[in-house]
Amino acid sequence: MTRRTSRRRTAIAAVALGLTLTLTGCEWNGLNSVPLPGTEGGEDGAYTVKIEMPNVTTLSQNSPVRVNDVTVGTISGIEVDGWHALVTVSLNPDVELPANATAKIGQTSLLGSQHLELAPPIGIAPQGTLQDGDLIPIERAGAFPTTEQTLSSLSVVLNGGGLAQLNDITTELNAALLGREDSVRDLLPQLDQLVGSLDNQRTQIVSAMEGIDRLSTTVNQQSDTLTAALEAVPPALEVLVGQRQNLTNALVSLGEFSDVATRVIDQSGDDLKANLHSLAPLLNQLAGTGNALTNALSVLLTFPFPMKNLDQVVRGDYANLMMTIDMTNKRLDSSFLTGTALGGTLGGVEGALGKTAGIAGQASNPLASPKPKPAAPADAKAEPKPTAAPLIPGLSDIPGLSQIPGLQQLGATTP
Repeated sequence: MTRRTSRRRTAIAAVALGLTLTLTGCEWNGLNSVPLPGTEGGEDGAYTVKIEMPNVTTLSQNSPVRVNDVTVGTISGIEVDGWHALVTVSLNPDVELPANATAKIGQTSLLGSQHLELAPPIGIAPQGTLQDGDLIPIERAGAFPTTEQTLSSLSVVLNGGGLAQLNDITTELNAALLGREDSVRDLLPQLDQLVGSLDNQRTQIVSAMEGIDRLSTTVNQQSDTLTAALEAVPPALEVLVGQRQNLTNALVSLGEFSDVATRVIDQSGDDLKANLHSLAPLLNQLAGTGNALTNALSVLLTFPFPMKNLDQVVRGDYANLMMTIDMTNKRLDSSFLTGTALGGTLGGVEGALGKTAGIAGQASNPLASPKPKPAAPADAKAEPKPTAAPLIPGLSDIPGLSQIPGLQQLGATTP
């Protein structure tokens, strides 16, 4: 028995020595520093992903890695990188996650071990696929609240967190509602109706808030202009204050003018109505003229040519015009003075005689042909006819021209 016990001790010492020699080149942090057989993420084709964690809490190597509470890998290494921890995980080859996946440290149960939970991002569309060697940055890493943190927060609430005042709150609430049950009972339906109305109008409320936001943005952009306006308002108010007496006098004078205008209208109202009544026929006549008055006024600027034919009258640098102008006193009197107090004053002798006086009365009508001379008697002795001067139709005789030897009256025929 002594020999067998000695041999067994020698074998155990040899195994321990060999194990010590095997681990002399590695850091020994307990059994978790040695990869455990049979864990997920250790098969052929597995890939590794690095995760920057702000805090690993009590997470250790060989801890499981889960996706939707299913173990799909294991933690193969934890090291310090600057001010955060760098965790390396080994995942099964069939694990597919988006490139923007998140990582959080969770707890399997209330008093269970911790694990690393990988999941797609929340509220963000998945992008790409997580590959071997990828890095999940610290912005997408964190940890779920632990049991210790939950109990610590609960202790803060229970110890001086306000629960001690629940009795006081309940007592005061009962005192406030005592004897007012009917009012509260009526208030609850009205409150429900108010909340329902607000819920039905939430679209309008949101639109109003968006409009206020746009208005505030516009006002913010015009802040310099508003500041300048506010700075200019006090001097303007000072000017108004200085002119207060003048403004008051102006308002008083305006009131007096209104009284005078009212009195004038009251006193002359009948005359004004009569004038308007008398003006009605004239306005009716003007309205009855239609377009005639407008057309006549259009010729006023281009007289004697109508505007619509003005381009046919003037051709280049010459114009075609044929007109008869009667400038006699009778015509002027009948055209411009008839019906006035000066009617008949320009007629004079011509008006009394009914014809043009003086030499003008001897002129023939320029638009009529000359009257033929009467034929000579048959028994009259024929005399040689002198050569007649060229006739100018319509030209009147010139008195005294026949006394000049060798000349005849222009426009006169030889008897």
